[in-house]
Order: sequence, then C-alpha cells, then structure tokens
Amino acid sequence: MRVAIFFCSALLSLSSLAAQVASSSTAVRAEPQPFDIVIESGRIVDGTGSPWYSGQVGIRQGYIAAIGNLNGEPRRQTIDAHGQVVAPGFIDMLGQSELTMLVDPRLPSKIYQGITSEITGEGNSAAPINAAMIASDRAGYDHLKITPDWTSLREYFGRIEKQGMGINLASYVGATSVRRMVLGDADAQPTLAQLEQMETLVDQAMRDGAVGISTALQYAPAPYAKTDELIALASVASKYGGIYATHMRSEGPGETDAISEAIRVGREAHIPVEIWHLKAAGKASWGKMPQIVAQIKAAREAGVDISANTYAYTAWFNTFSAFIPPWAHDGGDAKLVERLKDPATRARIRADMLSTTGTWDNEWQEIPGPESILIAVVQNPELVPLQGKRLSDVAALWHEDAIDALYDLLIKDKAFTEVAVFGMSEPDVVLALKQPWVSIDNDSQGTAPDGLLGQEHPHPRAYGTFPRILRKYVREEHALTLEDAIRKFTALPAQRMRFTDRGVLKQGMAADVVIFDPAKIKDLATFQEPNQLSQGMDFVIVNGVPVIAQGKMTGALPGHVLRGPGYREH
Repeated sequence: MRVAIFFCSALLSLSSLAAQVASSSTAVRAEPQPFDIVIESGRIVDGTGSPWYSGQVGIRQGYIAAIGNLNGEPRRQTIDAHGQVVAPGFIDMLGQSELTMLVDPRLPSKIYQGITSEITGEGNSAAPINAAMIASDRAGYDHLKITPDWTSLREYFGRIEKQGMGINLASYVGATSVRRMVLGDADAQPTLAQLEQMETLVDQAMRDGAVGISTALQYAPAPYAKTDELIALASVASKYGGIYATHMRSEGPGETDAISEAIRVGREAHIPVEIWHLKAAGKASWGKMPQIVAQIKAAREAGVDISANTYAYTAWFNTFSAFIPPWAHDGGDAKLVERLKDPATRARIRADMLSTTGTWDNEWQEIPGPESILIAVVQNPELVPLQGKRLSDVAALWHEDAIDALYDLLIKDKAFTEVAVFGMSEPDVVLALKQPWVSIDNDSQGTAPDGLLGQEHPHPRAYGTFPRILRKYVREEHALTLEDAIRKFTALPAQRMRFTDRGVLKQGMAADVVIFDPAKIKDLATFQEPNQLSQGMDFVIVNGVPVIAQGKMTGALPGHVLRGPGYREH
C-alpha cells in the first residue's frame, strides 16, 4: 500500500513538473525576444550566386537570427528596403587601412562602397615593428600624424579595438616586416639562426591572430628574399591554417615565372595561395591575360589551391620608388636618396631603367611614356601642388627630362611619393574579372574627402571599386550578372579567408548587410577628382549596427578584428 501511494505521489509530482515546464515554454513562446532590426520588402541576393528571393531578414545581437516571414514578430526597428537588393556586406581582399583607421576609424570611402570587412598587410604589416623600423618609416607615420605605440600584431589589434572601428579588419603578417625585424633593409641573405628568428616571428604573429603570411616582392627589401626563405616562412603560417598572399615578383614580362614561384610556395609549404591584384602589366604584356588565366587554371586542376583578386581598373598604384632597380634600395630610403644624388650612381640607375634585358620588374619599360604616371600622394608640403599632375607635366615644369624629374621628385620627397600608373589594357582587366576564382580588392587605404586624409590625391579605386563594378561591368556592359558580382564581393572572399560566419545571408551568420538599388549605385571618383564618395548605399550594417542609414553615415564604430585560425588568447 505504501509503495502504491509513493508511486502515485511521484507521478503527481512529475505531472506537476511537466505542467510547470509546459507553462514556462508557453510563456517563452508567448514573449519572444524582439529582433533589433527587421529588413522588409527586399530582394535577397544571398552571396552564393543564386537568384534573388523574397523574404524578411531579422537581426538580433549582431547576428542574422531569422530569414523568412517575420510579419507580426516584435522588433525594435524596421527597415523597408523598398524592393532594393539586400546582400551580405562586401569583403575587400586587400585594403591597406591599418594606419588610416587610426586617423578616421569610420573609413567613409569604404563603407559608402558597401565594404564591411577588409583584409590588409601587403608585405609590410602594421606589426611586428621595432625602433629601427619606426625610425626608417618616420615620414609615413608623420604624414598621418601617428605615433606607433605597439610592436606586435596583438598590441596593434588591441589598439584599434579600443579606439573603435567602422568596419571589420583582418591582417596578414608581412614577410617584409619579418625580414626587416631581423635583417633591416639590407640586401642580405639570412643565416640559419636568423631564418629561425624570422620563423619565430611568424609563429607569434599567427598566434596573435594573423590570417596568414604575405609578400610584396616588387618593393625593396622584399626582392632580396629567395624562394626558399618564402617557403620556410609560409610553412609556419600553414601549421596554423594560414594563407600565403602575394604581390608577385613580377606582374609584367616575368609574370609566368612569378606565378610559378607562387605555385611552388603553395605546394612546398602546403598552404593556399592568393594572388593579389592580378594583372598583365605593361604594354609588352597586353593581351597575355589568357595565358595567365590558363597557367592558374592548370595549377588548380593539378590540385594547387590558388586564386586571385582584382580591382578592375587599367591603372595600378604604388610607390614611385618602385621604378628604381632593387639594388639601389639596399639600406632603405635614405640610402636610395643618397644614390640618386650621386651623379655616377644616378647614371647607373638610368642605364638599368633604359635597359630592356634586366632581370627585375622594370616599370619604366612597361609604360607607354611619362604621361602614363600620375603623381598622387606626396609627403613634402612644397610638392602638394604636383598631386594630380602627370610626370610629363612635372618634367616640363622643371625643364628636365622625365627620368631626371622622377629622380628629383624622389629626392625632394624622401622617396615617399605614391603614383597611379596607366599600364594595363581593358580586355585583360575584364578577362581577369570574369574568372570564377577571382574576387575583388580595393588595394587602397580607407580615406575620407575631408580632414587630413582628404588632402591626398588617391587612386579613384579608393572610393569607387565595388560600385564601379556594379555600374560598369554589371549594369552597363553585362560582363557579370548581379548575383555573380555579389558572390565575388562576399561568399567567394569569405570562403578563401575561412570566414565561416560571414559572406552569406543565412541564419546564424554575422549581420554584415548592405541594402542598395542596383539601378542607381555608382562611383563618382575619377583620376582628376578622386575624393568623392560613391552613391547608392541606402543602408550598410556592420555586426548588426548601421554605419550608413538612409544614405547617411551614422558615425557608429561596430567593427571587429577578424583573427585567423591560429589565434591564441595568451
């Protein structure tokens, strides 16, 4: 009898508990947590390349919480997309904003393009750095009025997170930076012990959150590095799931060999390869993009994980000193300027630039003439009136030939000058853009049309790359479909960078979202007037927070550091 009573009592208790749980569940269902934002009446282009579909997007606590019919669901804000495209935020595969983010963390030139994430660190990264490097690069820091108070990537990431960021940012560790930490700017080869020091620096940077290792092999002291050195450093990054990204040793006549070197690094270091700003540079290379594409396709078919990106303009942008042969850079910019002042050495440099048989990437031989070089950014205030002029104009103004004008400008600007160089053909640009494994890079630092940054004269790609592709290559020329362009802006780069929570509009993904009218979005920046924000982005949302709302910048700084897979908290 007691047993029966006990079981009856137990059953009653369980029934009471079940009723309480059911009542609690009902209460939860009756009062769901409201969405922070619900986007209605949009055409969802999800980033995968699939056609658009209708639906509502619910955002909660920085993530996409639901997609579907959300009518009647509680929310704090409703955004009516009015039939516009709703897409993932755009990912800039090479952005260069590591320092300008400290000047204007909102990065207007980026967000008005729809860019919500950027990858940076082209050969030189924000860190590691030491006192000697800071002293050598003083002109650049002074130009932006920045005092570096970090030495490692971990410290740099902490600095930008504390300040606030308008977009998300990831960074490679630069092989040039690592080399300079150990060897300085000298034309030298590392001893075994020095190479081990360099490998240790890469190891630490990967633990600090770098997404991989990068090279910019055209710019001294990077050309001094042999392939074996690159493989050794890339092998360290590979252990942490990193990527090898490269501005190759040549993008002109020597490009076939440069691609082969990148492929070799990928194979021997067991690491994915990303070729930055793929191009056929220089008049002698025009029309060679089919061969370049074929070489990369063949490597992919052979099992090499290699892809590329492009900014889709016919002019590149780099340091003016890249026109000088690598041997003249030995020891850094100060030594270069000394050599340019010495008549005998200056004559030797000229002879190398005029030679068509050299083994270096000779940009002087790649351009039609000095009218193809536009002076963009200078550090010396006395030279600011030259920004926006062609080298041919400067030569006429100074009453000297173009090569002497080039040397004298570098002397007066302490080798700081940056230039736009018109050296590509449009058919090559379009063919690269259309490849399914080619994503998009801005290859320019984030900037603004006003303030300190507005005093520069950048390449128009700084303001216009992504909208220009939507205007020119999607809307006007139909070289790409809208869905494929957005795939190149979003899912493709996210896949390459292993950003598993970004790049696609899907429940559970980070809420980086853009809303725009594809019939109206356009770039305004030109080579004559570059400091003009693109138009057409109605909303740009970063981690669930609008940085552009109804076409206007909000000033919010919701960006995150996107750390690589090797990141360790301590």
